[in-house]
Amino acid sequence: MSSVVKIDSDILKLMSGSTITLLLTAFAVVIIAITVHEFMHGLVGYLLGDDTAAKAGRLSLNPLAHIDPVTTILLPVVLVLFRLPPFGAAKPVPIDSNKLKYDEFGMALVAAAGPLSNFALACLGGVILRFTGSIGAGVWATWWGLFISINVGFFVFNMIPFPPLDGSRILYAFAPDALRRIMAQIEAWGFVALIIFMFFVFQFLSSALLSIDKSIIGWVVGV
Repeated sequence: MSSVVKIDSDILKLMSGSTITLLLTAFAVVIIAITVHEFMHGLVGYLLGDDTAAKAGRLSLNPLAHIDPVTTILLPVVLVLFRLPPFGAAKPVPIDSNKLKYDEFGMALVAAAGPLSNFALACLGGVILRFTGSIGAGVWATWWGLFISINVGFFVFNMIPFPPLDGSRILYAFAPDALRRIMAQIEAWGFVALIIFMFFVFQFLSSALLSIDKSIIGWVVGV
C-alpha cells in the first residue's frame, strides 16, 4: 500500500506572494498526510491479523518511516521544474494478504483506511476553521486551507480505481474474475502503471476530479 498525492493546480496558484513559505507549508502538510495515510494502512492490517507492517517498522507516525527519497521528494520536484503535473508517492506499506481476515474484503478495508484517514483529517481541519476563523485570511487560515485541500486531494485521487491506487484494491474485492485479471496485470507494472496513468489517462479525468475536490472542500469548510 502506498499513498499517492497530486498537488492541484489551484493550490499552486495560491503560491503568488510568499512562494517559499507556501511551498514549505504545502510540503509539511503533505508529509503529515502521507504519514497518517500509511500508518492507517498498517494499523488496519494489524487489526485484521497481519503484523508485516509492524515488523517492518511501518506501524509508526514517524514520517521518516514512510518517506521515499525518490518518489516522495525528487519526483515531484523534478515534475514542478519541468512544469508537469506534480505528484508523488510514499513507500508502499507491506501487507501480506494471506494473513488478513476476510480475504479480499480485508484487503479492501486496509486499502480504504488510507484515503479515509485523509478525509478525516480534512474534516478535522474544517471543524477547526469553522471555530477559529475564515478560510480567506491570515497565516492560520492559509495553513488549514492547504491542509484541507491537500488531504481532500489525497482522498479523491487515491480512491480512483486504477492500480496501484487504493481505489483499485477496493474495487478488486467486488470485481468479477475477468476484471480482476486485468487489474492484476496492471498492478504488476507497479509505479510505472501510475506514471502511464498520470500522463495518458488523468488528463481526461482531471476536470471531473477537480469538481469533486471543490465540492468536498466546500462541504468541509461549510461554503
